[in-house]
Amino acid sequence: MHQQSNRQLQDRLTSLPVAEVLALAARFFTRRSGVYATFVEKQGPSHLVLRGQGGEELVIAARLTDAGTAVTGSTYMFDQQLARFLDSLPPALPLPLADAARTDAVAALPEAVA
Repeated sequence: MHQQSNRQLQDRLTSLPVAEVLALAARFFTRRSGVYATFVEKQGPSHLVLRGQGGEELVIAARLTDAGTAVTGSTYMFDQQLARFLDSLPPALPLPLADAARTDAVAALPEAVA
């Protein structure tokens, strides 16, 4: 497998809403200078397409899941910047345990621990 292929598509789960993720992405990537500057080419309610040096494309998509907002980014040239952006997002909140599962887990503990 090509070394770069695992860096072309990156993803994270965050606690932020979809619209906020896309607004942060637009701000993060368009305010850079030099060879890493981009501009918004297309935007929709769940995705953002940016263009950079030499026409390089950077696509970010976000969707709501049960575990939080899933954010996916795809690029070839901006992989390091994409990783920095994704790392800047707050992580998704842990899923709460269902009351039944919590009760079962406590019941399974020895009396001295429970």
